[in-house]
Amino acid sequence: MLKVFIDAKMDFVIVGGFAGVLHGSSMVTKDLDLCFLLSLDNVEQLRSALRAFHPKLRMTPQKLSFLEFPEDARQLKNLYLETDLGIVDIIREVTGVGDFQRVADRAVVVELFKQSVKVMCLEDLIAAKQALGRAKDLAMVKELRLIQERQR
Repeated sequence: MLKVFIDAKMDFVIVGGFAGVLHGSSMVTKDLDLCFLLSLDNVEQLRSALRAFHPKLRMTPQKLSFLEFPEDARQLKNLYLETDLGIVDIIREVTGVGDFQRVADRAVVVELFKQSVKVMCLEDLIAAKQALGRAKDLAMVKELRLIQERQR
């Protein structure tokens, strides 16, 4: 799924569990979390990129098609999608860190699929996981702090 976003030349930052994996975490994640500016143009670009993969709004009981809903995307804060390729959560703001611009400005760049991709910096990832406070996030915080110490 990540390759779809990369090939579509979208401006996003990988956050969440997959960002942890890219920083060296051993904790596996089943979904993809991206920080993304949800402007009208970007939402249309997102719909176009995901069209072939039948994106559905997974937080709606009817699993409405993201290709049709919401009709007015101006008020979108987050998107929680289920696609043929898996689950992707697209967020405008990262808890404990800030909005897309803040996250993007501090992101590190890695190469994936022969393309440069932004990944949430380790310090921000730790802050985000700490702010979420769930058991699985706090477990990752411990591991990420060890990784951070080794990098120093």
